[in-house]
Amino acid sequence: MYQDAQQAATPRRIHESLQRWAASHPGAPALADAAIGLSYAELAAAVEAVAGRFTEAGVRPGDRLLLVGENSVALAVCILAASRIDAWSATVNARLSAREIDNFLQHSGARRALYFGAASPAAQAHGEARGAQPVALPGIGEVLLGPLNETAEPEPVQEDGARQVAALVYTSGTTGAPKAVMLTHANILFVAGNSARLRKLAPGDKVYAVLPLSHVYGLSSVLVASLLGGAAVQLAARFQVPDLVRALAEGVSILHGAPAMYAKLIEYGETQGNRIAAPRLRLAQSGGAPLTLPLKQGFERLFGIPLQNGYGMTEASPSICQTRGDSPRSDCSVGLPVPGIEIRLHEAEKDPDGVGELWVRGPNVMLGYYRDPVQTAQAVTEDGWLRTGDLARIEADGAVHIVGRSKELIIRSGFNVYPVEVEQVLNAYPEVVQSAVVGRPVEGNEEVVAFVEPAQGAAIDLDALRAYLRDNLSPYKQPSEIIILDQLPAAATGKVMKMELRRRAAAARQS
Repeated sequence: MYQDAQQAATPRRIHESLQRWAASHPGAPALADAAIGLSYAELAAAVEAVAGRFTEAGVRPGDRLLLVGENSVALAVCILAASRIDAWSATVNARLSAREIDNFLQHSGARRALYFGAASPAAQAHGEARGAQPVALPGIGEVLLGPLNETAEPEPVQEDGARQVAALVYTSGTTGAPKAVMLTHANILFVAGNSARLRKLAPGDKVYAVLPLSHVYGLSSVLVASLLGGAAVQLAARFQVPDLVRALAEGVSILHGAPAMYAKLIEYGETQGNRIAAPRLRLAQSGGAPLTLPLKQGFERLFGIPLQNGYGMTEASPSICQTRGDSPRSDCSVGLPVPGIEIRLHEAEKDPDGVGELWVRGPNVMLGYYRDPVQTAQAVTEDGWLRTGDLARIEADGAVHIVGRSKELIIRSGFNVYPVEVEQVLNAYPEVVQSAVVGRPVEGNEEVVAFVEPAQGAAIDLDALRAYLRDNLSPYKQPSEIIILDQLPAAATGKVMKMELRRRAAAARQS
């Protein structure tokens, strides 16, 4: 089956990713959530019908369509239906603030907005506040349709999938002006194709999709990759450990998640005598944030399969590096570059340890930032190299290790401190579930501040933790302050919100 999928005609648009399976396996399950299940034939029909309704609602090729919701079959269908009429989908998480939703509406110049209230009370509230009206869409039920923006101007439509934008993906920053990454159909299909091949996705696979479709990982590597491979996608609006445990018992074979999600799953497993039923799980993938060795080892003890690691960013659709299933690693490297791209370290900025900013070039690199040529030019060189802003080193075997963001590098008394290294040590402490390390400016210097989330029921002895850190870290890497939080603040993707932690670190110093 998998080889048949590889031989299929290459899709030009992301909605075409499902067409082969709709023809050859029409009854196979495609998408499901808590309320709706669609076969491949039903999905194809729903995409066509909803695309027609969009046209009737005044959405034109080149228009932007803002989709406000959380993971659901209806949201996935509407992303694909937008592709069908060459509109640009701009999916944003409903848990964002009213101010942010208004910013996205204005910045994108959306012709229409849809609010997916059936799976998200937050989306329902956003829609009602903006005068959206309920409409029934074929195959997926009721959504709220926002007013028509008469002033919206469509963008030119390009036949070439490498020039035609499929999606605007807003980056995770929540302050300042919105920054929207323009990802083309070719960008997304390139990453999705690589994901399907590397994971050998095929009919019979069941993929758990809790990573938000508003995030490029959920869109490219989970949704579109699964459809290319003919797999079934189980969509979950929010991460809840009992829901995931139930899904694993019911036959999930492919699991994607952020490290924070796996940490919660392992913690739950420990309360169950280190037993979680997962009879069909064959591949688990971590991404979206740095993976630590204790977490990787804990997962592998619990499930008996490798926890794969990867690295990417929104501007790269997102995949840049990926560990390989046929050569599992015992470290936390993000693996080799995905096939078809180039990487290098910016030589002018390499330090004596071989650490430098990682640059990438290939079919995964974004078209640019929407309506922002200045920031686009700062991010992508004239010859196509994307400056990732991430610091990395490359081993002799080609494996890449991400050591942190260039903007997160802490310079303490002239020494470089990479937060990931300190976090790795903290996360190995038995009472710590996860941690995050940030820099805090002080007069003439910068100090290290660590935030730690304790394991359930654990009481962290700070003196013992500091003694452990002294045994495992150089003096200049020692945190000046350790702050215990019941739960680290995290975005919907599971990524820890370090901007919020920097604010808390500054406030803690002033108090």
